[in-house]
Order: sequence, then C-alpha cells, then structure tokens
Amino acid sequence: MHGSRKVVNITRLRQACRTCTLMELCLPMGLTSDDIQALESIVHVKGPLDRGAHLYREGDAFQAIYAVRHGALKTYSIDADGREHVLGFHLPGELLGLDAIYPRYNRCSSVALASSSVCVLPFSQLAELAQKVAGLQATILRLMSKDLSMSANLATDHTAEERLAGFLLSLAQRTGAGTELQLAMPRRDIASYLRLATETVSRLLARFQQEGLLEVHRKQVRLLDLDGLRELGGSFEMMDRRRQRTGFV
Repeated sequence: MHGSRKVVNITRLRQACRTCTLMELCLPMGLTSDDIQALESIVHVKGPLDRGAHLYREGDAFQAIYAVRHGALKTYSIDADGREHVLGFHLPGELLGLDAIYPRYNRCSSVALASSSVCVLPFSQLAELAQKVAGLQATILRLMSKDLSMSANLATDHTAEERLAGFLLSLAQRTGAGTELQLAMPRRDIASYLRLATETVSRLLARFQQEGLLEVHRKQVRLLDLDGLRELGGSFEMMDRRRQRTGFV
C-alpha cells in the first residue's frame, strides 16, 4: 500500500455485491445466490482514493484485479525518457489490473482521476473460485480479449478526427450518460491515449463545435449530432454500440 490510503474492512463496511448498483456490469449474468455469496466473501472495498492517489504502481507485485465502484482511474506507463503514456481510462463497472496476470507484476501504474473507490478481487482466491463458478473463468478471458482488442485499435491507421470522434462515442456508451459527458480526464490525457498532440485535441473539439457536432464547456461535452460523429469515428469506436450495457462490459 502507498501513503495513507485506507482499505475499508469488509466486516465494518459491507457493500454486498447483490445490492450494488454495478452488479450487472461487473459480474457475469446468471450467477446463483450461492455464487454471489461466494464472491462477496473474497471482495472488499478500497477507497476513497483522492484524485492523484495511486491504486498501484508499475513493478508492484500482482495481487488483485479491481472493479471501479465510482469515480474514474487511468493507467499509464513512463518511457525511458520520462514521458508519460496513457494506456486506458477505467470507469464504474469496469475492471483493471488484468494485464498483470501473466507477468505477476503490474506492468503499468493506475491513478485516480477523481475521488474513486474500487472493489478488490484478490486473484489467488478469485482463481480458486473460478473453478467452481460456471462462466467466471470464461468471463475473465473475454475481458482480457477486450483489452487486447482496444489496444490493437489504437495501433490502426486512423485520422485524428476519427480517433477523437470514436473516443467520444465510446465514452458516451461506457458511462451510460447518453449525450451529456463529464470528462474526468484532462485534454492532455485524452491526447496521450489517442496518440495525438494536446493542441490537436483542443483544435478538433473547437472545430467539432463549429460544425455543430457537439458543445464544449470546460469538462462538459454535449453530443449534438450522433450520426455525424458516427460518420466520422464509427470505424474507430472502441465499443460495439449494438451491444447493451449488461453483463461484463
């Protein structure tokens, strides 16, 4: 653990999976009551993490995967020249730490973009449970595949307009916010994630606004023309918009 961050003892603060509003997002569908009780026995809540607080750091021994309860976190790495590269943004109902399963250490760092809390799933216990709970192991593998697919999409040859439009569409779907977005991440983080310059992101947001695609006010973004944005960024959209936000996202 780092600094003064506190792990909330599950015996003192029980946020049961069955009463959690994120259960349908974080857990595979079709679990029995006994299955959920078994999951509850190994999960505990960590937080609140203040903005700027680390959940884990690159090189830490792998111990758990995490489900975001509230807030938002980013994962990032630092290259040999000391430059930060944003690898992903993680929102309520989404998991992080999956990339550490194979090497057994965290290959990147995770930091809170806003006041956040997470559910901690100790991996050794989760792996044992996956042998007993039907569908749990397959779901973890599917989540790892999704992360790989999103990373591969970033490596494709898309224009800056396609990248930004697709990112905003995916963010709207992932947050379930409809057309009203509250960006937890600064422009420079969006730019780093999309492999663009910060100035390019700011310029494109201004241009999209002039073209009537969206409205921007600081961190608030209203999507005005979804069809227009899809025409621009549909090929880069990181989430399949045909899927409903149920089960593991």
